Amino acid sequence: MKFAVRCSWLLLGLLGPMLAAAHDARPNYVQITETTPGTFSVNWKVPASMPGGALPYPTLPADCVAEREPAWQQAGAEWVGQQVFVCASGLSGRAVGIEFPIVNPSLSTLYKIKLANGEEHLQILKPDESTWVVPDAESRFGVAREYTLLGIEHIWIGIDHLLFVACLLFIARSPRRLLITITGFTVAHSITLALSALDMVRIPTPPVEAAIALSVVFLAWEIVKGDENSLTYRYPVMVSSSFGLLHGFGFAAVLRDIGLPQTELPTALLFFNIGVEIGQILFVLLLLAVFFLFRPLLVRLLWADSDRSVHWSSLTVPASYVIGSLASYWMIDRVVGFWA
Repeated sequence: MKFAVRCSWLLLGLLGPMLAAAHDARPNYVQITETTPGTFSVNWKVPASMPGGALPYPTLPADCVAEREPAWQQAGAEWVGQQVFVCASGLSGRAVGIEFPIVNPSLSTLYKIKLANGEEHLQILKPDESTWVVPDAESRFGVAREYTLLGIEHIWIGIDHLLFVACLLFIARSPRRLLITITGFTVAHSITLALSALDMVRIPTPPVEAAIALSVVFLAWEIVKGDENSLTYRYPVMVSSSFGLLHGFGFAAVLRDIGLPQTELPTALLFFNIGVEIGQILFVLLLLAVFFLFRPLLVRLLWADSDRSVHWSSLTVPASYVIGSLASYWMIDRVVGFWA
């Protein structure tokens, strides 16, 4: 019995440090803060289970100059290191990492970088990863270009928004009324897009999407009725602006999923809206081009005597039946989705 007890204590003494090390699976932690342009304060933490001669240390680009040797101290259950570097070329778009003098005992590394311009970047390096390329710095031109393209792309894949714009075209008819109507829609959705993207106003996405489908149904029904004395035909800009506020919340939901830049937020919002406007204009021009291009074909299909007898109503009413039916399906499907 005594022999068994002694063996148990001996095994515990031998395996204890190994069990402690196995239990301590916390990652390394590196935080780099740009205190002044080009000057970086580097702080890192390593689990205390690591032996003193095998402590890892962060690595920065080769042209970064350390102001002093790394300072180590043990604080509770971890080693803490600190160092200051001067990097004339900064860290954006460049590689940083961590180096183990001996071997990495299967520890991950949590890397956090905060730059002087307000950008923050976070990355987890797996045990088999030793370097990470910091994302390029956000530039006003780069953000403007990226979010303009995102705005164009979104309006072109947002079929419900495009059908709403098509209905506005059918109702406005004249170029001047169309310009005013589309502008009212753009200004209105820009307001709610900004308010929602900045979290100043938040509305759940599913009801917004259902209401957007309903707005398309409403316009399609107005076109089918063809009552030119209705409020919709007399004041199309009022209708487009009212529904534009609603569509802005839909745009904001997509923009939140895409994500906004940390330093060029106004630029991103402005040029996303510009992109949406460009996409709308291109879509309207495409519709007009298709109509005038295929107008002779429509003459033959409709047994018309001349081009002049083919008017918007020859196309808009049948098209509105299709648009309204499709939007009705979307609306019902989205409402049912509330309880799915």
